[in-house]
Amino acid sequence: MCGIIGYIGGREASEILVNGLSQLEYRGYDSAGLVTLENGKLDLRKTVGRVRQLAASVVEQPPKGRIGIAHTRWATHGRPNETNAHPHLDNARRIALVHNGIIENHAAIRAFLEQQGIEFQSETDTEALVQLIGFLYGQTGDLMGSVRQALRDVQGTYGLLVLCADAPQTMIAARRGSPLIVGIGDGEYIASSDASAIVTHTSQVVYLEDNEIVTLDPEGMHVANVDATPVEKQVHTLELKLQQIELAGYEHHMLKEIFEQPETLRNAMRGRVNLQTSEILLGGVKRCERELARCKRVLLFGCGTAWHAALVGEYLFEELARTPTDVDYASELRYRNPIIEEGTLAIAVSQSGETADTLAAVREVKTKGATVLGVVNGVGSSIARETESGIYLHVGPEIGVASTKAFTAQVAVLAMLALYLGRRRHLSPERTDQVLRELNAIPDKVREALELNAQIKDLAERLSVWDNWLYLGRGVNYPLALEGALKLKEISYIHAEGLPAAEMKHGPIAMIDPGMPVVVIAPRDHTYGKILSNIEEVRSRDGRVIAIANERDRELEKLAEEVLYVPSTIPCLSPLLTSIPLQLLAYQTAVCRGHDVDKPRNLAKSVTVE
Repeated sequence: MCGIIGYIGGREASEILVNGLSQLEYRGYDSAGLVTLENGKLDLRKTVGRVRQLAASVVEQPPKGRIGIAHTRWATHGRPNETNAHPHLDNARRIALVHNGIIENHAAIRAFLEQQGIEFQSETDTEALVQLIGFLYGQTGDLMGSVRQALRDVQGTYGLLVLCADAPQTMIAARRGSPLIVGIGDGEYIASSDASAIVTHTSQVVYLEDNEIVTLDPEGMHVANVDATPVEKQVHTLELKLQQIELAGYEHHMLKEIFEQPETLRNAMRGRVNLQTSEILLGGVKRCERELARCKRVLLFGCGTAWHAALVGEYLFEELARTPTDVDYASELRYRNPIIEEGTLAIAVSQSGETADTLAAVREVKTKGATVLGVVNGVGSSIARETESGIYLHVGPEIGVASTKAFTAQVAVLAMLALYLGRRRHLSPERTDQVLRELNAIPDKVREALELNAQIKDLAERLSVWDNWLYLGRGVNYPLALEGALKLKEISYIHAEGLPAAEMKHGPIAMIDPGMPVVVIAPRDHTYGKILSNIEEVRSRDGRVIAIANERDRELEKLAEEVLYVPSTIPCLSPLLTSIPLQLLAYQTAVCRGHDVDKPRNLAKSVTVE
């Protein structure tokens, strides 16, 4: 959600800034802008729409300057327009700022500054911050002191960059609750909210922590907290590679990431599954082995697709670890007064590791004494740094807004963690070995399931005209009904609802019109007979049944208009396979409807506001 990049060094800044914004497009945005600084003058450019429109302005009249900041905005306060786009300037037009996050007390700051004669140009919360810095700077002439004072006064979250026309060789960066990274190049620095905008220039980075401020100037990088206490920072090496964020011949990042899943699942399991000894090796949880052994309850939480992975995890922990397990929306958990008993293992699930609600929930359950693990993809992310231990997904960058490869990796990691916990309790060596061998076979079976793409493309062409769909599942595949419906909603903008199949007759069955697509997840498990009955209920209302089933299920072929076959596996791992046709169906349907699959409207990849 939103993207920030800043540059200071020996090269012209504008081209670096525009290219950086292009790498940040996947995060979701509605406007873009940049400002460069040369000879004591700020050159501001803004546009509504895509980065390519901003790039055209830059090509036509290149802004000069070897220092600059840029931003892609996802509207929160104020409509998407040029006035509300970042960067924002103070009244004197001497200070420029870009900002991710939300300033919660912006109305009070605005009211105070208006009383001082400050005129506001935009509707944004961000302008309140830059105007406050400008007001304080006008009184003191101390840029860093003004930034520090303003950041002490504001409430909310921020990742921000600041330029001042009176300090032509200085850029200030600060963070509280919204990610910010500083890349260290050869005589230059690139600050960004996302590593993808840095990797083309350097692999050496410093991660800012909450309430830290960094000054970048010709003398180097100086980091302190908001109270001016110096902070020593460790330099990290990015694992991200440039080729990982390129399309590699695919039409969309989402399709590329769907087809990457055999490899990404292997990566998620590499070094963790030992078939010779029937062991799960999770180095990331070594520090809390004692707490895991004493675990009495598991609490899983996340948002969106990560929440659906957590729901699958509930089945896995209860079946394989025989441990009472609850699942909560992170956005709800953080605002309740959750009961955290002794022996509670709390697991935060997030692709980015920066999801604001999930990060806040991590902090909430930590204060109540839970042992907190993170299951994240973002190496060095906030959740990874704030949890005692955790497990990285290792699937590489996920550029498509609709999560695919991260979802299957989250399920695979939760399965490994459930096995790890179960083996230390009651789980027999024979059962452990069976699940491990089935888990190890999943990547090849996913590769086989991907061969459905041509059949699904044809199916999507016939179904894409329908504006209401229903998804049904039972047991461990009920969360897949939710996930399939979410994927369709996210990128095709079709209304879809996911349900436990048994709940359909308790109201939602009234929605079924003749011909309405009803996607039923029907692998051969202990719920199979019941799901056949649910299909009959749909057919009796003339709904059009699309079934996801195991190989050559002749009985189901008599009941469904279309059957999408995936390979068989043990029931608890079936979501890793049934998810594939759901992803492809959403993708192909969105393509048929002519939508921008990688940049769906109103959505952002990493939701860093609450």
